[in-house]
Amino acid sequence: MLFGELFGPDLLIVVIVVAVLVFGGAAIPKLARNLGSAKTEFEKGLKAGKGADNAAAASDADKKPDVDQ
Repeated sequence: MLFGELFGPDLLIVVIVVAVLVFGGAAIPKLARNLGSAKTEFEKGLKAGKGADNAAAASDADKKPDVDQ
């Protein structure tokens, strides 16, 4: 239970207070907004990559070698 005790609500409160002191109250919403948009762009990139992989797999399946036996 080391991690349960380490990452409790007390630590969360301390981290939030330190973040407000370091960045200032006005910068926290902007930072959260930037993190959200970065997450969205990352997910779009993952979807595009999966789409490209599926398209490549489909085109490889169409290129079956002709075997004359």
